[in-house]
Amino acid sequence: MSRTFVGWPKFPEAAAAATRNGQLRANVRRATETIRGKRELLAAERPDWDDLRDSATAIKDEVLAHLDTYLLQVEEKVTAAGGTVHWARDAAEANRIVTVLAQETGAREVVKVKSMLTEEIGLDNALEAAGIRARETDLAAAIVQLGDDLPSHVVVPALHRNRSEIRDIFVREMGRHGRPAPEGLSDDPPQLAEAARLHLREKFLTADVAVSGANFLVAETGTLVVVESEGNGRMCLTLCDTLISVVGIEKVVPTWRDLEVFLQLLARNATGERMAPYTTTFTGVTPGDGPQAFHLVLVDNGRTHALADPVGRQALRCIRCGACMNVCPVYERTGGHAYGSVYPGPIGAILNPLLKGANDPQTASLPYASSLCGACNEVCPVRIRFTDVLLELRHQVAEEGTVVKQPAEKAALRLIGTVMARPAVWNAAVRAAGKAGAVVPKRRLPGPLGGWTDSRRVPELPHESFRAWWKRTNGGTK
Repeated sequence: MSRTFVGWPKFPEAAAAATRNGQLRANVRRATETIRGKRELLAAERPDWDDLRDSATAIKDEVLAHLDTYLLQVEEKVTAAGGTVHWARDAAEANRIVTVLAQETGAREVVKVKSMLTEEIGLDNALEAAGIRARETDLAAAIVQLGDDLPSHVVVPALHRNRSEIRDIFVREMGRHGRPAPEGLSDDPPQLAEAARLHLREKFLTADVAVSGANFLVAETGTLVVVESEGNGRMCLTLCDTLISVVGIEKVVPTWRDLEVFLQLLARNATGERMAPYTTTFTGVTPGDGPQAFHLVLVDNGRTHALADPVGRQALRCIRCGACMNVCPVYERTGGHAYGSVYPGPIGAILNPLLKGANDPQTASLPYASSLCGACNEVCPVRIRFTDVLLELRHQVAEEGTVVKQPAEKAALRLIGTVMARPAVWNAAVRAAGKAGAVVPKRRLPGPLGGWTDSRRVPELPHESFRAWWKRTNGGTK
């Protein structure tokens, strides 16, 4: 079975371990600085850059406001074009649908186009449990899979690996899963690319079933759009007899004219390119050309839960460009694995709690995985206000009685609530607090309060409350 994030430690523990890994920090910093620099140059050359962002934001908000209508239009158009639409409310249902479809073909191995959603639902493990091998064909995703690793970035899943580590993975693992790495393989990038090309081409030419996601889903024609850099997606989408596309319900855009806006934004933000090398569009089934069976699996898996959140729903605008990660000071120091999800960085800090709810023990810490510097707000092509959503999610975790609170925190909040509900008791506590200033530690608070002072100074406690000062200086007048 492939590794998963199930049982992963909470962000504070995972981040503490990651920041002690000097090689990891160096790998992540080098990669994010490179992509960030290229993006800045290409964004600056477009005088209409902010207009494009405004248009993309408006289009996404229109889709989210009428999502039910657009999804029914997608179903109608895909069906009319010879495809079959399946609806999945959660990961288990989506995995079951895809597994049954693959089994019906008799396939023992399927090839995959990189898809964050199939990682989110754990599709590879579901297929493997049914005796079907799923082979990643995107280079970075293949590196992660061969190394029994986990993705750390939405665009470059193996961003945390350097080329020497990749060479070692190829030499050690390729032969176990197909064509072995060439003798004497070095860590020279062209040699590594050629080794991957030879290994993967064997998969393309023998597989009967391909599984993909989609970057966009055009409602007016039922067309799916896959944007990629290597051509592996084009191979999967054209050579196999059966194509199964697993797509989140938020990926819809209304028209082809709307798609144009996003194609101008995506590559510049994701990889620092004016245009992605491969943009593949496909609609249903064409006799004698490409896959002769097409299945579209539309997946919710918490998206309607996020849609119901008036502040958080803007996270569903996300086009998975990764720009927020490349500017985030927290992500740069911790890498992606610390977030415990296929969605790391600022988008992971808001999307995971929105999809799973504030009661999830693993994701409840993610809204705090941010310095609230706002750099992610500034680069997001669809103008997600990350800091607004982070603050709202922190409010939900702290104030709404979620089950993830520590027992000591729950007890403290109950006590404070009891005291504040009784004015006489509260006033006595305020007076006592002024006298306690002399005995409160100035460097580190004791016990479970110590974590608060790891990065903060204990403020000076005033000798008297504001009310007492006002009464003394103003003679009790209002």
